[in-house]
Amino acid sequence: MKAFSFYFFSGTGNSRKVATWFCNEMSNGGVNTSLTDIAKERETPNAPDKDVTIGFISPTHGFNYPPLFIYYLLRFPRAKYRNDVLLMNTRAGMKLSKIFLPGFSGISMWFAAIVLLIKGYKIIGMRSIDLPSNWISLHPGLRSKVVTSMFEHYEIVTRKLARNIMLGKKVFRPLLWIGMPLDLAVMPIAAAYFFVGRFILAKTFVATHACDNCNVCISQCPIKAISMVYNKPYWSFRCESCMRCMNNCPKRAIETAHGVLALIILVLYAGILGLLYKYFPINSWPILGSDSAIDSFGRFVIESALIFALLLLVYRLVHYLKRYTWLDALVSYTSLTKYPFWRRYKAPRN
Repeated sequence: MKAFSFYFFSGTGNSRKVATWFCNEMSNGGVNTSLTDIAKERETPNAPDKDVTIGFISPTHGFNYPPLFIYYLLRFPRAKYRNDVLLMNTRAGMKLSKIFLPGFSGISMWFAAIVLLIKGYKIIGMRSIDLPSNWISLHPGLRSKVVTSMFEHYEIVTRKLARNIMLGKKVFRPLLWIGMPLDLAVMPIAAAYFFVGRFILAKTFVATHACDNCNVCISQCPIKAISMVYNKPYWSFRCESCMRCMNNCPKRAIETAHGVLALIILVLYAGILGLLYKYFPINSWPILGSDSAIDSFGRFVIESALIFALLLLVYRLVHYLKRYTWLDALVSYTSLTKYPFWRRYKAPRN
């Protein structure tokens, strides 16, 4: 191997750190390496030269790679020389006492492997690195001591992986084939997140009165999904919920509106849809009125459209009305992310 090119996407820095560890170890072994942040790469790269091995790494969002990364893979050029490819992901790892607990990859690397095989590449490895979960919308950040210990452990794992690649070994994550049925079983969840879930999460982020319009969230957003509306940061449907903004906000002003989301779900399912199905029973519908899989999916699409419409309307309205102190306080104090025990996630700098 003469050269190694690593392409990565990173929200709060986990995947960037793994790619850096890997390339540093490669460089120490005399291999020419390069790192490409695909969030900054607007041009489609050229097909790799004959002796170049390719690496890809990204966090897992909703049991798959995030859309930005998927789109990059789809437009990545076909191989001219059947180049070797290493697929990696960072996923929501945890730690229990001294035991490092794995996250869950879902279909991320399987999907990428199929795409790249079709493009003429050769897969020489598929490996997950279980760095700390950063999904602050769903759980508090891990304690700094735990985060540091996980980084120290997985730096060793990553550097060993790089040495094995230089020795020409094929590397696959433990229990890859045993876990394949479970990975495939979550395909519906991965699809639902891709088409629905990430958009819902995007419309739960708010900037509270603590925001001083420093524009850090806007300038650092890897896909430019945040803009200034009514003099406050506003998240568009392009948001991929990478959590960089929430974790990096110097004022902890960015929060997840848990209370508002719960209210929307309550209004939709106990109110709007409840009344709809009460006065217009499903079996009376001229179409989509049976219990078949097709009709059930059709109703799911309709309900999802209603969720989007209501979510967008309420989100815009709340964003506008947050100029009133009482409403801003209500949104903030009904968010779990408001409270000190709900730690933000900070990756070690070194």
